[in-house]
Amino acid sequence: MKMSGEFDDALKRNNHLAEYLDNFQKNHSHPPLFVSQLSREMALEKTPNMIYPVGDPVFIHIYGEPQKDIEYIAIEPKLKPEEIGLYNVIVDRVLEKAVKTTTSVSKEELKKTFISIIDEITKAGTVGKRDLGASTFMLTKEEYEKFRYLIVRDVLDSGPVEAMIRDPYLEDIHCVGINPLSVVHKIFGNLRTNIEFESKMALDNWLRTMSERIGRPIGDANPIAGGTLPGGSRIAIAYSDDISRRGSSFTIRKFSKTPLSITQLIKYGTLSAQEAAYLWLCLENGMSVFLCGETASGKTAAMNATLIFIDPKAKIFSAEDATEVTPPHEVWQQLATKEEGAEESQVHMFTLLKAALRSRPNYIIVGEIRGIEGAVAFQAMQTGHPVMSTFHASSVKRMIQRFIGAPINVPVTFIDNLNVCVVLHAMYKDGILIRRVGAIEELEGYYEEAGGVVTRAVFQWNSAEDKHEFRGLNNSYILEEKIAGRQGYKDKRKIYDELMIRSKVLNAMVEHEVFDFIKTFEIVKAYREHGLEGLPFPV
Repeated sequence: MKMSGEFDDALKRNNHLAEYLDNFQKNHSHPPLFVSQLSREMALEKTPNMIYPVGDPVFIHIYGEPQKDIEYIAIEPKLKPEEIGLYNVIVDRVLEKAVKTTTSVSKEELKKTFISIIDEITKAGTVGKRDLGASTFMLTKEEYEKFRYLIVRDVLDSGPVEAMIRDPYLEDIHCVGINPLSVVHKIFGNLRTNIEFESKMALDNWLRTMSERIGRPIGDANPIAGGTLPGGSRIAIAYSDDISRRGSSFTIRKFSKTPLSITQLIKYGTLSAQEAAYLWLCLENGMSVFLCGETASGKTAAMNATLIFIDPKAKIFSAEDATEVTPPHEVWQQLATKEEGAEESQVHMFTLLKAALRSRPNYIIVGEIRGIEGAVAFQAMQTGHPVMSTFHASSVKRMIQRFIGAPINVPVTFIDNLNVCVVLHAMYKDGILIRRVGAIEELEGYYEEAGGVVTRAVFQWNSAEDKHEFRGLNNSYILEEKIAGRQGYKDKRKIYDELMIRSKVLNAMVEHEVFDFIKTFEIVKAYREHGLEGLPFPV
């Protein structure tokens, strides 16, 4: 088998990877391809066979055979049966010494302490008969590397789930009982993994640890918990067989530390450059925008990507249950709910929104509206505070129905305080998961003679051709009546010329491969301040 230099180096550094590859080749005729990065085009491969790194010593093997489901195989060091006893003794020693020698709460400092103690109680050399009561233990180089990784993984990191937490190509991680975990892969969709918890007790212990890390301990009295893990991912837990009948379960929604950029979403086809330019004009001019859709339709990713269009000098307040919003602005106050502890010490979304209003922000961003806080959001809009939020609804009509019904109970005559609704959908096309802005609709107003709220679809996705159609050209209420008037246009329809120019700017950014989130923000800011002359490329 001919290997790339990069793969050859990885094999030399990681004996477990070489062993895995040897065993794989005994039963399969085609060796896997080693790739350092994945591309969306790989989704077209019906029988993928590739290994990619997610940080030594962990690798992921994506493998498919004809007429079979694609497998997600995590390759990481594993204990041999004869090593388990020694490993458990060393873990106990490390924890015992760490408690006595450190007061640090930093994960990095704890990791350094753990490695220092492992170095203190182990020696490299030829392994003979093991004495588990000895003060030091003789380990081979391979054992030392393996034990060090597993101790840090199991105590400080995410245990059996660590390989998937490291994988930047995953969106969701899902576990039901002690069955093999499943994942939603950004390239290959839903996949079954080779990872599972060894027992019900191991799973329950892991869930208790994770719930403590998010500050919401679970137990029989409070079996449901959710929150943000230290790395930024969001976990939802259903603990005990009484609640989750097939065994304790959890779902982890992964979020990138750096948000997807608007240019990446344009390249992926999630929305068009014209739609992005339309939202650019709306957000720059203080319109209230909600992003609606089903679960995992890409609402939060789209909202983060479009935040670059808000005035860079604006004062922004965000209110969330789980911290997912990441505006790049200098003046940003991030508020988060507090649901643990005594009732009088808890802080709910309703309270956060009221606190935000008192601070007179230029924009209020609500991570997700679920209940009565929606009424406060509409009160904020009515008093002149633009609001952005995500909301679970598959259409504008259903969004309105939910807002005017219990428990939110917004008067239907107030609905037009919201200016724009972006509706997103997730679906599979030719076996590939895609996300699309299905429509962008304007809320024109409540008209009694019309029997409700009048809306206009300015953009509509043509699913047959996978195209975003601009239906609002020369027919946009928001652009002509709200924005053009503010900007002083004598001929309101000249606003469409500005939209087309901004569309060209966005397309030029895609053509010049400007996909970095902060870089897109800087270019939008430069255009705002200097026009086309401020751009780093011709348009």
